[in-house]
This record gives sequence, C-alpha cells and structure tokens, in this order.
Amino acid sequence: MAEYKAENELDDELFEHHRFEAAKGQSSLRVDKFLMNLIENTTRNKIQQAAESGSILVNDVVVKSNYKVKAGDIVRLVLAHPTYEQLLTPENIPLDIIFEDDQLLVINKPAGMVVHPGHGNYSGTLVNALAFHFENLPMNSSERPGLVHRIDKDTTGLLVVAKTEHAMAYLSKQFAEKTSEREYIALVWGNIEEEEGTIEGNIGRHDTNRMQMAVHESEEKGKPAVTHFKVLERFGYVTLISCQLETGRTHQIRVHMKHIGHTLFNDERYGGNSILKGTTFTKYKQFIDNCFKTLPRQALHAKTLGFEHPITKEFLRFDTPIPQDLQDCIEKWRVYSKAQTFTEET
Repeated sequence: MAEYKAENELDDELFEHHRFEAAKGQSSLRVDKFLMNLIENTTRNKIQQAAESGSILVNDVVVKSNYKVKAGDIVRLVLAHPTYEQLLTPENIPLDIIFEDDQLLVINKPAGMVVHPGHGNYSGTLVNALAFHFENLPMNSSERPGLVHRIDKDTTGLLVVAKTEHAMAYLSKQFAEKTSEREYIALVWGNIEEEEGTIEGNIGRHDTNRMQMAVHESEEKGKPAVTHFKVLERFGYVTLISCQLETGRTHQIRVHMKHIGHTLFNDERYGGNSILKGTTFTKYKQFIDNCFKTLPRQALHAKTLGFEHPITKEFLRFDTPIPQDLQDCIEKWRVYSKAQTFTEET
C-alpha cells in the first residue's frame, strides 16, 4: 500500500472535515455508503475519489471505499483543503444591523453575500463578517457560529444571529417547532390561478442534478416541507406573491414554486432565467432582457421575520422594504402589464 500515507504524514498536509463513530447497532456497511448517509451535499463519486486518494481513515488506518464499517469504528474524512472553520478569517465587512441586544442581532443581508463559507466561497461571507465584529459567538449544530437559519446567496433580507448559547438554543427551537414567522416576497413566472394556497412536498437533492433540490414523494429522499403562498399582484405573465414558511429546507420556496409550475423570475439554477411565459414578439424579449438586467438574481426577498425573544419572551417582528432592484423590476412589470392584453402561450 505504498500510495497510502501514515496518519502522522497526513496530519501535516490534510485537514479533518468529518469524524463519525459508528453506533452500537451499526450493521456491516461499505464505508462509502456509510459516509453518503451522513454527509450532506456530497456524492458517492466524490467519496470514492477521497478513498482512492487515501483520505478516508477508519480507526486511524487508511481504507478503500469497499471497507465494511462495523459498530464502534471511528471514521474520518480528511482532505487537502481546510474546512471553513479552519480557514475562517475575520473580515471587516459592513453589516446592516437593524436590531441588536446582548442576546441576538437581526441583519438585513444584501444580494451576493454567502451566509457561511463552503465550496468555492471561503471568504467574504456573513460568517467572516460576524467573526470580525463579534467574539465568541455560539456554534449551531453544524458548527457555524451564530447562525440560527440561513438564506441563499442571492436572496436578500432578514436573518437572526444568536450571541449566546441560550439564545442559540431558544431561537433554534422556535424554528424547529415552526413558531417563528417568516414571510418572503417573490416574483414568479406565470399567472397563478388561485388567490392563495399551500404547497407540501418532501425536499431533497435532485436525483440527477446535484446542484438542485427537488420535491420527492418519499420521505427517504427528502424532508417534509410546507410553504403557504398568497397572490399580491398579477402582471399577466408573472405574479407577485407572498410566501409564509412553516419549514426551512434548502431552496424551499424556489423548489416548491418550480414544482407547481411557477419558477422564480430570473432564478438561474432552476431555469427561471429563460422566458418561460409570454409572447414571441421581439419587443417582449427585449423587455424581459431589461428586467433581467435590472434584477440580475432570483426575485426573492426575506421581508418579515418574527420570533420570541429568549429572555424577555416578547414576540419581536421585523420588516424590511423590498430592495431597490426588485422594486424596479416589479415596477417595470406593473407598467408593462397595464399596457398589454395577455393571451397565455405555452
């Protein structure tokens, strides 16, 4: 096994990303499948590549992907690049703080800011900024300092950050038990027939496109998710809606709206950056292109956030105005819709 290195050599150049102890009732299972069941946002191919490079160790011994994990085994995944905790550097990035006390703060996140470091985004994140402005923030269950919940990079709006262990536990429980309040404003393709409705569906990684999430019938492939929506304005080929979340799954609104045939406007990852509804007229195409330039991201804003304060028990509710780029795009549609007679085309 000359290609594999002893652990003392590995420690000089590799970084531990994951460490798991197989439970007492663990049945014999290939280590690649064992890790697939425990690591989010990965693929079996990546894990097998890690095994081929000598990056998977069981009880401090490098193993191949077909190694059978048994009860009590300590399984470690070590890679050539550090985890975000290991390279987390405080960065002097301004924060739009709309509320702060000794327990928590509420931030209005701009478009383009990633919430926490990850693959391809190791700096310039909200967590980098928090590390600069605050010391000793509590870790959540994913070892991310201060974060109670998250929103996507190009989604704007409100986030609550815990400053104490008590606040972290108290706030996290509210999100888990669905007693927090979260309202989003979204512009979606198509004319939604109902005035309001509820979307339910298990959200998990897409079967073939690992960059996307999808709705699955089986809970084995996804976690239950519930989104309530209400129509605010109709513009013919697009609809402005309000969404209330019961759950907080990855890309939940984006996935649920696509699932019912109303992909978010200019949502590149889910196909909303193509003309999904409208006419074949050149002027219409030019209008959509201008809208995309005005709003170069998915049309989604976390507008309202409510929760019970961990100490005072007062229910706090925060509201932010729709950001200028989304406002401008909505106004373009408002003007356009008044001047048009719409005929639905496929």
